[in-house]
Amino acid sequence: MFQALKKMFGGKKEAAEVLSPVSGQVVPLSEVNDPAFAQEILGKGVAVKPSEGEFRAPFSGEVTVMFDTGHAVSIKGDNGAEVIVHIGLDTVQLKGQHFTAYVKQGDRVQAGDLLITADLEQIQAAGYDVITPVIICNTQDFPDMACHTGIQVRAGEPVITL
Repeated sequence: MFQALKKMFGGKKEAAEVLSPVSGQVVPLSEVNDPAFAQEILGKGVAVKPSEGEFRAPFSGEVTVMFDTGHAVSIKGDNGAEVIVHIGLDTVQLKGQHFTAYVKQGDRVQAGDLLITADLEQIQAAGYDVITPVIICNTQDFPDMACHTGIQVRAGEPVITL
């Protein structure tokens, strides 16, 4: 009943969590060696230095873009957030090599669903940084957004509170 009253009278919206798509060390975007990410041109968020090659949905929603190269995916969440998970820097140049996508544009995903696998060792051997920005593209819709950095996480643990 309390929830119904809260909804009816417009109480504070419950905070939504963005989960880490991969296990690893969470760092601020300012540590990403790419100005588009480091200067938050695409939006605010965090970056994860991945310790494994399985990348999972950071929340439930719809896949809005699945890049043919498998290096990045965009999801519009049920919470209204639009997220991009971008595996590595300049990895589009690999033309899909070392990436396997498990979803396609238009697919519905649940938090934790497997999106992409990446052979991190091969990507690094090819000379690419595998740091993975997790960007909220519509940050203006979430003025109280908080990014949690300086922590070690497993895939599925919160890294951003909206």
